[in-house]
Amino acid sequence: MTQTILILGGNGKFGRHAATAFADAGWTVRHFDRRTGDLTDAMTGADVVLMGWNPVGYHLWADQLVALHEDVARAAAATDTHVILPGNVYVYGPGHSLPWTTSTPHTATNPLAVLRKQAEAAYTAHGAKLIILRCGDFIDTIKGGNWFDSYIAPDVAKGHIRYPGLTDVPHAWAWLPDAARAAVALAEARHDLSDHEDVPFPGYTLTGDDLAAGIAMALGHPVTVKPFRWLPLRLLTPAMPVLRGVFEMRYLWSMPHALDGSRLAELAPGFTHTPLTEALAQALAWQDRKAAA
Repeated sequence: MTQTILILGGNGKFGRHAATAFADAGWTVRHFDRRTGDLTDAMTGADVVLMGWNPVGYHLWADQLVALHEDVARAAAATDTHVILPGNVYVYGPGHSLPWTTSTPHTATNPLAVLRKQAEAAYTAHGAKLIILRCGDFIDTIKGGNWFDSYIAPDVAKGHIRYPGLTDVPHAWAWLPDAARAAVALAEARHDLSDHEDVPFPGYTLTGDDLAAGIAMALGHPVTVKPFRWLPLRLLTPAMPVLRGVFEMRYLWSMPHALDGSRLAELAPGFTHTPLTEALAQALAWQDRKAAA
């Protein structure tokens, strides 16, 4: 029997790839129109809902984030629909041994992390079944506003990247096509899971130097690492309140972190990751397309 997934945020970073991955796996993919749709009606008959909605900027999280997840949690509980949520690493905070696992405490206390923890807790509070696929920073196939494509690697044709932190500190990355395939695997294993699963997605753990070396291998020319220019962003902060959140989370670029893949391997033993150089070549192909346009 064909299974159905309802995607919330099908035009977003994760939602675009999830739509492709679930369709490729034979699922019926449905999208939701926030202007006209009713969440409970839309979830009725769906096996899984992919929660890809986010406020458009950090500056809106305090007013919108938790309420958004409350709405989804209520509808999912009413319809007994599993929710898959692309999570992030904000919840952990410093002081934990690596890699971070399903049982690593969520001890972060900064405002954005607290909001994220409250958003995730909404599902348990409302009795909804939740599967969190906890990812590092996204690497996408297009320029979509992520750190990698917009700030770190837009000038690789000039032979360098600009790295926002210490270049010898490990950092967690998630290649979005792979993360979307992992979401499919978790959806198909949902009946073997608890009502609240927190599954780290290991992705790639790379220092800034590792990232530059991987890009060099992918593109076939040397790539050096230059420091990111934080001062221009700092000067823009009064006019762009979204940047306050960027500075709040800046510590992640200098705090070692990595995500453990053991739970994902248990639930999806056949899952394989795209080789790093192949992913990076695809991630930077938009620059060639732009140059040829």
